[in-house]
Amino acid sequence: MFKTLATLINGQHARAEDRVRDAFAIELIDQKIRESEASLRAAKATLASLIQRQRSEQRQHDGLKSRINDLMKRAKEALDSDRDDMAAEAARAIASMENELAGRAETLGRLEQKVMRLRSSIESGHRRIIDLKQGAIQARAVRREQDLQSRMAIHSETGSVEEAEELISRVLGKDDPFERSEILADINSDLNHDTLTDRMADAGFGAATRSTADDVLARLKAAKK
Repeated sequence: MFKTLATLINGQHARAEDRVRDAFAIELIDQKIRESEASLRAAKATLASLIQRQRSEQRQHDGLKSRINDLMKRAKEALDSDRDDMAAEAARAIASMENELAGRAETLGRLEQKVMRLRSSIESGHRRIIDLKQGAIQARAVRREQDLQSRMAIHSETGSVEEAEELISRVLGKDDPFERSEILADINSDLNHDTLTDRMADAGFGAATRSTADDVLARLKAAKK
């Protein structure tokens, strides 16, 4: 008896909830669209910050590369003048800058990938919101027709309103792709073991991963010959 009553009560609650959702379907659709637009604005702000950081990193990369080229020319002139002391000092500085340049190149690559992924997500989200607004317009038209038919006591069993609301709700109920892409990027960053490779190479295990002063001096002396 108790189970039967509980089943009836639960069924009543479910029907009441369905009636409320049906009554406020248009308002709920509009709210979901506003939430989607807010997420899109946040994604655009994130993209702007990433692009700004990418441009700043590119300027520093280009400036460092220019300094290396200038110092290489000066080091060659020092070797030609038998000033091995100054050439060696320049070689050490060049090696340090080359390592920094490699690090900045990796950072630029990661930023470029993030910008491309986020830009693609924003474009997809923008199209999605346009489709949702069109769906909301159609839902309002169906609702107005339904209300008119109700006032005219015309009963229809097509179920078009419920079907349209369900389709729009399914589209709006999907997870936000912008937040997911950022979380995946953070996970990939945490799993990066590039520093271990560099430390093992410095210890003599495997091929070298970074430029050294000896490498630069060897190239300069070879060029002199």
